[in-house]
Amino acid sequence: MSQRFSNSSAHSLRRSPKSALARAIEALQPAGRGLALGTGLGLLACSPLAFAQSDAAKQESSLAEVTVSATGMAAGDMATPVQVLGEEELRLRRAATLGETLAAEPGINASHFGAGASRPVIRGMDGARVSVLSDGSELLDASTVSPDHAVTTEPLLANQIEVLRGPSALLYSPGAMGGVVNVLDGKIPTRVPEKGLEGSAEVQAGTAAGMSAGAFSLTTATPLKNDNGQLVLHAEGVARNAGDYRVGSGWGQSKVPGSFSRGNTGSVGLSWVGNQGYLGLAYTRQQAKYGLPGHQHSFEGCHAHGDHLHCGSHDGHDHDHDHDHEEGGSVPVVDLTSERWDLRGEWRKPTAGIAALRLRGGLTNYRHDEIEDGSVATQFRNKAHDLRLEMEHEPIAGWRGTLGLQTLKRRFSATGEEAYVQPTDTQRHSLYLLEEYRWQDWSFQGALRHDRQRVEAELSNERRSHSATSASLGTVWKFQPGYSASASFTSGSRMPTAEELFANGLHMATATYEIGNPNLSRERSQALDLGLAKTAGDTTWKLNAYHYRIKGYIYGATLDAHEGLQLLQYTQGNARFTGWEAQLSQRLSRELSLSVFGDGVRARLEDGSALPRIPALRAGLRVNARLAGWDTMAEWTQVLRQNRTAQYETQTPGYGMLNLGASYLWKSGGNQWQFYVKGQNLTNRLAYAATSFIKSAAPLMGRNLVVGLRMDF
Repeated sequence: MSQRFSNSSAHSLRRSPKSALARAIEALQPAGRGLALGTGLGLLACSPLAFAQSDAAKQESSLAEVTVSATGMAAGDMATPVQVLGEEELRLRRAATLGETLAAEPGINASHFGAGASRPVIRGMDGARVSVLSDGSELLDASTVSPDHAVTTEPLLANQIEVLRGPSALLYSPGAMGGVVNVLDGKIPTRVPEKGLEGSAEVQAGTAAGMSAGAFSLTTATPLKNDNGQLVLHAEGVARNAGDYRVGSGWGQSKVPGSFSRGNTGSVGLSWVGNQGYLGLAYTRQQAKYGLPGHQHSFEGCHAHGDHLHCGSHDGHDHDHDHDHEEGGSVPVVDLTSERWDLRGEWRKPTAGIAALRLRGGLTNYRHDEIEDGSVATQFRNKAHDLRLEMEHEPIAGWRGTLGLQTLKRRFSATGEEAYVQPTDTQRHSLYLLEEYRWQDWSFQGALRHDRQRVEAELSNERRSHSATSASLGTVWKFQPGYSASASFTSGSRMPTAEELFANGLHMATATYEIGNPNLSRERSQALDLGLAKTAGDTTWKLNAYHYRIKGYIYGATLDAHEGLQLLQYTQGNARFTGWEAQLSQRLSRELSLSVFGDGVRARLEDGSALPRIPALRAGLRVNARLAGWDTMAEWTQVLRQNRTAQYETQTPGYGMLNLGASYLWKSGGNQWQFYVKGQNLTNRLAYAATSFIKSAAPLMGRNLVVGLRMDF
């Protein structure tokens, strides 16, 4: 059976007697997946080292056209900015969470909740306004419910990460105003390995939290085959362990209490790969334990009286809550288990007029317990499934596109001390269309989506139904070789979530008392996105500007505060988001290049007041150099002070961070090796994330050195 963690104190959770790679192997055992990883590990241990750099391969890779898997379109032909992190770039960007992995991308920040949970914040929007997918299928975890809930995807196993906006994003979500993050992996094979067996193994370690991690991936062709195709098997696993992390100098404590994280992920997939496509099924099991920094128990017993908080007894005397853990005892711990089945298939050219039929489905059984003083205080459960069927048609009068259907059902429940949301059932049915047309130097995209949603609250017997229609139009004009201009306009709708409708209770992880509003209506947004880019030559640059006007924007308005506890009432108001993203790169020589980059967003309500947890403006300078076969990078990022804050929200000071990175690639015995090293926050600056609920209790990580070794065979 897989490694199970005891419900003991936080200190015992941090011990790691086994290597990270050994725990990655154990992650496969629950499903009887004891495949012979020894083959891959033996190659890692025995292959001789030969320092031969493959320059030609790297150059060919850099010149290749980037295709966005989620749409089947080239990135340069899309009307809204799309960000694609390929496997090579990901190797130096991967972090323990998806949010931290993407946080350096222009326009993207991380919600940051210690080391165990972090979602992407795109253009100042987070939660349900940012949809996270697993190769086109919704992830169906509980991360949209609260920022202390982890995103159940593993960056170390990602082959590519795509960030979509505008027309292409409407294929996947009705309310992802910020964008869609699509994480591509190899858990379901889509081709037969050329050598019959291929895979990778990777280990890494970090200093700031005593982090160790290991990952492997294996794909092999089975003997089951015929003239039409072959059965292909895939297995992969990851294990991680990290203690409380160190912060920058001047905070008062060297480490953030309760910021440890430990977990493993294992997956096995089987796919029939034929001449016209594939059909496969994969099972993934993820386990994690991580602490909740800043968790407050002094708020127990607090409740709402109208628009005010009451944290004492009704007789005028405060209750004396006796909690030993407030004086340095155990930190609350999330014990998470997610079991997921993925179904994926593609049938190319099944008949005249149809280019492809695609199938995506996910079935998730997610649960996590919040453990306090060795016992379960709150239980969260999320059972959900979604199914997508889409057809890509051949060009009709020059238009090619995709028509699809999607259905989703989600049952969410929380029981125990912090069950601030009653059990709810959510059903959503969707129809969507994306079309593209090219004419001379122009390309046009248009998307249309209609959704119907019903949310039922189990205890109050309330039911709310909403429908929404969204549309988007965009164009790209390549007015000169290597130059392009783009524009898109999106009219979108987002339906309220079950939590926004029916929350009612104390949420100590975020130090809030949340009150939902069952009378919320759908949001209506209008988004304009303009871009200019130069993509060829020694000087390249990209500039995007955007403006969102959102009618009926749903947010948690702070009505009252008591010693750090905020009373949040979900309400609606008209809001505006205005921002920009820019990057300029200059090649100084064959071995040296220089880049400057930056982004900023201002989000406010119609009356001019600021919305909460909006990222601060930032700018940076990066130097890339190739020295004696090493690819090196030096980067300075300056984040300004965030003083545009909502009522009761604390401001965050500005800071600068120095990051360095280097990697070396060589081949030996037919295998490709890569050694890499990353230095993060090397000046050990004390820094706070403006996007975080617990910014004061959990500053960003201090000086950290990460080293890793990867082998592909």
